[in-house]
Amino acid sequence: MPKNLVIVESPAKAKTIEKFLGKDYQVMSSFGHIRDLAEKGIGIDFENNYEPQYVVSTDKKKTVAELKKATKGAEIVWLASDEDREGEAIAWHLYEELKLKKENTRRIVFHEITKEAILHAIETPRDIDINLVDAQQARRVLDRIVGFELSPILWRKIRPSLSAGRVQSVAVRLIVEREREINQFTAEASYRVSAIFNSVDTYGKAVELKAELQQRFATKAEAEAFLETCKNAQFSVDNIITKPAKKSPAPPFTTSTLQQEAARKLGFSVAQTMQVAQRLYEAGKITYMRTDSVNLSDLALGTSKAEIISMAGEKYVHIRKFTTKSKGAQEAHEAIRPSYMNAHTVDGTSQEKRLYELIWKRTIASQMSDAELEKTSIYISISGSKHQFVASGEVIVFDGFLKVYLESTDDETDAENDSLLPAMKNGEKLLPAEIVAQQRFSQKPPRYGEASLVRKLEELGIGRPSTYAPTISTIQNRLYVEKGDRVADKREFNVLKLKAGKITDKIKEENTGAEKSKLFPTDIGTVVNDFLTDNFPGILNYNFTADVEKEFDSIADGEIKWTKSIDKFYKEFHPIVEDTMKNSERQVGERILGVDPKSGRQLSVKIGKYGPLAQIGTVEEEEKPVFASLRKEQSIESITLEQALELFKLPRQVGEFEGKVMTVAIGRFGPYIRHDASFYSLPKTDDPMEVSTERSIEIIEEKRIAEKNRIIQVLGENGEIQVLNGRFGPYFTFEKVNYKIFPKGTDPTTLTVERCKELIAAQPDAGAKKKPFGRKTATKKEEPKEKAKPKAKAKPAAKAKKK
Repeated sequence: MPKNLVIVESPAKAKTIEKFLGKDYQVMSSFGHIRDLAEKGIGIDFENNYEPQYVVSTDKKKTVAELKKATKGAEIVWLASDEDREGEAIAWHLYEELKLKKENTRRIVFHEITKEAILHAIETPRDIDINLVDAQQARRVLDRIVGFELSPILWRKIRPSLSAGRVQSVAVRLIVEREREINQFTAEASYRVSAIFNSVDTYGKAVELKAELQQRFATKAEAEAFLETCKNAQFSVDNIITKPAKKSPAPPFTTSTLQQEAARKLGFSVAQTMQVAQRLYEAGKITYMRTDSVNLSDLALGTSKAEIISMAGEKYVHIRKFTTKSKGAQEAHEAIRPSYMNAHTVDGTSQEKRLYELIWKRTIASQMSDAELEKTSIYISISGSKHQFVASGEVIVFDGFLKVYLESTDDETDAENDSLLPAMKNGEKLLPAEIVAQQRFSQKPPRYGEASLVRKLEELGIGRPSTYAPTISTIQNRLYVEKGDRVADKREFNVLKLKAGKITDKIKEENTGAEKSKLFPTDIGTVVNDFLTDNFPGILNYNFTADVEKEFDSIADGEIKWTKSIDKFYKEFHPIVEDTMKNSERQVGERILGVDPKSGRQLSVKIGKYGPLAQIGTVEEEEKPVFASLRKEQSIESITLEQALELFKLPRQVGEFEGKVMTVAIGRFGPYIRHDASFYSLPKTDDPMEVSTERSIEIIEEKRIAEKNRIIQVLGENGEIQVLNGRFGPYFTFEKVNYKIFPKGTDPTTLTVERCKELIAAQPDAGAKKKPFGRKTATKKEEPKEKAKPKAKAKPAAKAKKK
């Protein structure tokens, strides 16, 4: 039996560390947290100074039993969970639950999983930092209180099954407010004037020079008047200014900058970036990936310098020590970097290779020389006018860090690359080939993508590296926000062109407003946000959320007790909760659009039981209201009266097929065709208001063919087993439970009932509710549970299982 037991939180991390330690060490994994706040009830003892009531989750009892058994035979237990607050809390929970003794327990931390780092950590152990643990406990308890107390209010005042959280609610507010800015935005038009001049450079060679007027004109009349001036004007080079410039590299990656850059350069979601980075870290390829530090260790600086000299030469080296600007940088104390700077790439999946190479380039570029540029501006005078054209260009004199890497920006699609200008001299006469005044429009505020939302949260001091990805995933999973694309709209614009002494006036068309992978608030997300903002302005306040993070930092530094912080918050928060539950109105986000011209009744939109809907009439009237679901791309915030009236044209009959009527309608899950008691979803590309008889028949037949091809064979006396084609290959289903077919490569047409029995027996965890093969068992109805007494938050405890 090994004398030393090392416990980490991930099996992949355990596998990597095990390679660096000898036979005297056994490395085991806790598979993350082994215990958490009790799911039954709020899990906090308010009468005993907010003491958390931790329990080992059912799925971790086996792991805990194995760890306890292993600790009995070990002389020393090494707790090697991650070095952030959550990792410290995992180590503490292990210490408490495994009943470890201080004299034979060691806490070790490391920024990277390399042999040198692991051995150094074992040589320099420390005690568990209880201040870091308390900071994590404070976060967990505060978030449980907010979620547990706010969610029941949402159930009663808006709709069942809703939830609220401290950071997630603020993130939704940012997205809702940005959407409203966009809806209220009115584009302003102006005319941008550009010109192409012909001339001869200092070498006598014919050249073309592109320039732009320094001023824009607000109206078409002003633009036309300027072009009239240019008809007989003389153009000449008035001044040439050349000046040197420098570009410096960006610092190494933090968690948020890695998430942003991976989204821009690789198209990764925030969650995807963290998953891939986690695998790279656990494989020993990069340093710890949850950090807000931009610092690099002396070892990393030294190996970076050696690699740059080897790769490009001494003149490309410029060692920099970046400092962290964000206050309270509380995670790892080094930036995200490769473990070995001489490894330009790694083995692994395509995603792992691409993300690793991005990290390597960013790190190596941060220690390279500035890029040296030469910027030139040529000013062109116009006789008879006070305006000037300007031609700008730049040339790279020394590429420096640009040899390896250039940071992307969110709006680089709008950036124009400066071109190399021809050699000119002052007083040079220029002949205009054409001068164009083109109508342009001001840009609406951009919607948030995942990466830009992370940047905004970081700017406001909301959340920490470990919370960004879970927050963004949560608001999407709870359907408060959805990530999607928007197709471009057609827009007309005016072009005035002066060429050969004549001005032409044309109207052209362009695509505008196309968006990809942006975050849009849903109607329910908007209604929940408005309710919480109206009734809990303190919780939804950006400064409050940022101040809470600072308070957590103070707890981590040992400056304040976490229970005092929670007590102060709860005594202010709980009375507001009780008052809101008693006195606030039910909120459904109703918006009155106008009057239905046919019936003369009120037409409004609001949140219904199954989502947003339009309603003709009110419940107070004798005649019952008429309802129609909004289409997926419509919103109660922006839908017009005319668009809402269109919804009541559905359901509509589109013809007959096989002697049965086909009806198009919109349901809970979107538009569909109903035919002969069967339902066929309408593809996104088909408009339910315009789909034809022929297209409807085509959709029905396509689904029938797909369904036919899906069934490979049916087995059993009563056809209780179906062998099917699935998204990830063949499988079979029995009693509404899906089972894998193995070994891989098995021909699904050769399956028999006996073989299926064997496969079912080999997959006991395939379904949560399984019945004995070949017979059906009657299920007893559950006895009605005794109603909980109204005093101790019993109802929320039964429903609010997770924050």
